[in-house]
Amino acid sequence: MTSSMAASHSVGKVAKDVIFGASAACREAVSKYGSEKVTNATIGAIMDDNGHLACIPIVEKVLRTLPINDLISYAPISGVPEYLDMTTALTFGDHRPDGYTAAVATAGGTGGIHHTIWNYTEMGDSVLTSNWFWGTYNMLCHEAGRKLVTYPLFDEKLHFNINAFSAKVDELIAKQDSLLIIINAPAHNPTGYSLSESEWSDVLAVCRKHAKIPGKKITIMVDIAYIDFAGEKNETRKFMQQFSNLPDNILTIFTFSMSKGYTVYGQRCGSMIGLSSSKEVITEFANINKYTSRATWSNVNHGAMALLVAINKDKTLQKQFEIERDALYQMIRRRGAIFMEEAQECGLKALPYKAGFFLSIPAKNATAVCDKMHDDLIFAVPLKAGVRIAVCSVPINKMHGIAKKVLNTLNTIE
Repeated sequence: MTSSMAASHSVGKVAKDVIFGASAACREAVSKYGSEKVTNATIGAIMDDNGHLACIPIVEKVLRTLPINDLISYAPISGVPEYLDMTTALTFGDHRPDGYTAAVATAGGTGGIHHTIWNYTEMGDSVLTSNWFWGTYNMLCHEAGRKLVTYPLFDEKLHFNINAFSAKVDELIAKQDSLLIIINAPAHNPTGYSLSESEWSDVLAVCRKHAKIPGKKITIMVDIAYIDFAGEKNETRKFMQQFSNLPDNILTIFTFSMSKGYTVYGQRCGSMIGLSSSKEVITEFANINKYTSRATWSNVNHGAMALLVAINKDKTLQKQFEIERDALYQMIRRRGAIFMEEAQECGLKALPYKAGFFLSIPAKNATAVCDKMHDDLIFAVPLKAGVRIAVCSVPINKMHGIAKKVLNTLNTIE
């Protein structure tokens, strides 16, 4: 009897998402005990202090008033030109690096990551990121026939581990001619860490060193999905200036997402912005990623692109939007501050949280820790290296006491 009709490369694929699994356990607890008694720290979306999914008010208003043709018509495969110009400008703010750029619309930030892996690595290549990472990176690599390898994100002083990063780049560049490096920053998922100016400088120094080797190519993908919840908009983009005038065998790709910054997660709209000192490399970037879009999803959400354009071409709307988004950022920032202050007071060793949706606590057996936390009706996400707390989704009144309960659970399990 035939047990599988799948191609050999697809046999055995099962999407086991620990995040959605943890959310399911939380929903079961809510139905049994009531939402007031349950703390849901699993959701990677902004929930207000009443526990409802938050949407920036002006985003909803503008979306509901868009012309029907903007919502239902096909968009150009590369994206609406005005949208591409605006996402490029929004990505860099006042710190646009010197070099040639081009943008291609993508299905959320994930789409840009997919295209980068597919178009800038060879079959069987290793892709490099830190050991604390968004789990979907691994799935994206595996789906494309690549491998994800990691280096320790933090050194013993809980700074960016430049020595481990450099050693891993040395190792991989000796084995393969092209190397893709993924860095999720600022407001890293899942730790909330942001590299300092000097740490970015060290990263680029390592890349420049290897770019001197004939025949080698390096692509740096900066996943900026959470940048709009990382601090003041131009301060958080200051590091981008360092990407000016890199050698032409170093390509930088910034993956922009509307999901978080515009609170339209389900609209699946983003863009990838390529930066190079070579005009030819950027012309190629625009061409090959447009081709891959056509071969993957054809085109992306026209309505979401029209939404971004409508907000950002009207100075009054743009100002209101930034005020309303900042209110959400400040709400998340206060929640994170409560956890980190209480962690310090009780002696819980959380990783350094700068900003963003998530923070993390190292744990040897994260699954057991998260399961035990269910006794306190606290639901978090177990990762390979520890426990992820989604501060974006926990109302401020429920943040108090979580750190101490995590510590008690760690002491019980480990």
